[in-house]
Amino acid sequence: MGIRVIKTAVATIIAIYVAAACGLENFLSAGLLAILGVEVTKRRGLISALQRISASVLALLLAVFIFFLFGFHVWALSLFILIAYPLLAKVKLKDGIVTGTVAVLHLFGAKSVELSIILNEICLLMVGFGVATLVNIVYMPRFDQKLEGLRREVEELFSVIFQKIALHLRDQDTIWDGEELIAAHNVIKQGADLAQQVAENTLFREEEEWRHYFRVRRRQLESIQRMIGLIAQVYQRLPHGEMVAQLFDKISEEVKAAYYTGETERHLIELEQRFKVMPLPATRDEFEVRSALLQLLVELKYYLSIAKKEKAKTPQQNAAKKFLSL
Repeated sequence: MGIRVIKTAVATIIAIYVAAACGLENFLSAGLLAILGVEVTKRRGLISALQRISASVLALLLAVFIFFLFGFHVWALSLFILIAYPLLAKVKLKDGIVTGTVAVLHLFGAKSVELSIILNEICLLMVGFGVATLVNIVYMPRFDQKLEGLRREVEELFSVIFQKIALHLRDQDTIWDGEELIAAHNVIKQGADLAQQVAENTLFREEEEWRHYFRVRRRQLESIQRMIGLIAQVYQRLPHGEMVAQLFDKISEEVKAAYYTGETERHLIELEQRFKVMPLPATRDEFEVRSALLQLLVELKYYLSIAKKEKAKTPQQNAAKKFLSL
């Protein structure tokens, strides 16, 4: 069973017992409200509870007005639905339509709009959603180890991709199906979704580290995909390609490093300077291949600029930015 199922069961039992102990009518409804109030994150649960309570109170007030004017007829209940549902959707409280309807049906069943009945419904809402919110806040599973595992998986996939790029630069007959690109995209998406869930489990502070990490990785993956397009234009083996391949060999190791060293960036700058003093291309084919290699270096520089801004430069600084990598 998932933790949400367990929390729902606990919240339902507690809500029913509390409502019964308070002497509320229809106390079993508190359990139903608790079931609706349990969410996957603390923040979402709190927001959902506030929205549902607000919607239900608004629905009760509207129902009191309609029943007072037209009486307790089935068509009056239909009139309530025709007015309340679009109204709640308009004020962005549509998540509370069901709970509001349950409270109104209690009024309809009692055939009364006395203050005591309305207060009873409001108390049921407070107990049901209050207990669900407390259960949500008391315990939420931590995902640090899972996120750390996804981080290592992303960096390992990036490392393999860079190795494949280096291999193609050395041997244009190499065939690569690109499965690591697809896998990296899926892992980054999974990590971003989980990081969002972790952020929503904090009520009074922002957990941005993991969300920021996967945002950076998504940008870098887009850069890598552009590199792949440029690699496809390298159809001839040249000494320049071997030099660039050595650069990708280095970055395939640095992407898994614990902290930023800047070695790849320094080698990139040196390689650009060497290219400038080398003889110009002698043939059109050499010109096209060297042009693609130069564009590849530009894209690699952009990739490194993303990492340079986000990765700590020393082990001491890295303690404060533990999720960031090249």
